[in-house]
Amino acid sequence: MKILSIDSGVEKTGFALFENKKYLISGLIKTSSKKTLEKRLEEIYSQIEKIIDIYHPNLIILEKLFFLKNQKTAITVSQAQGVILLLAAQKNIKVVFLTPLEIKQAITGYGLADKKSIKKMLTLTINDINVKNKNDDEIDAIACGIAYLNLKFKSIS
Repeated sequence: MKILSIDSGVEKTGFALFENKKYLISGLIKTSSKKTLEKRLEEIYSQIEKIIDIYHPNLIILEKLFFLKNQKTAITVSQAQGVILLLAAQKNIKVVFLTPLEIKQAITGYGLADKKSIKKMLTLTINDINVKNKNDDEIDAIACGIAYLNLKFKSIS
């Protein structure tokens, strides 16, 4: 089974791919603030579509929008998720949402863990990952995927 986990955003969208409970790759899609919103969303759509067409995931994991202090950020994150949901529907890929609390709990054992704790646990969990060289959005996508695997299979390799 191939799983694509995504941390949605208009400026930066992190993604991570897992196969048979193992981390394969991750990356970051950046869009230019000089482009219009619709062009940025089109770029996210195109990049995620390429990833889907290359790796053929069976499942997409997204972080459920729970609460964001900045309403503008919540709206743009929702718009980016909408593009991903459209792609999932077009490609007939099931989508699972995890709450931030579920992700933190599954990664660290503590639902209110901070980013530093999540980074530390990812470093301990995945031998071939160097979180120091990764953007927070990419790390969030990796954490989302691992959280799903931990919840689904109770352990990963």
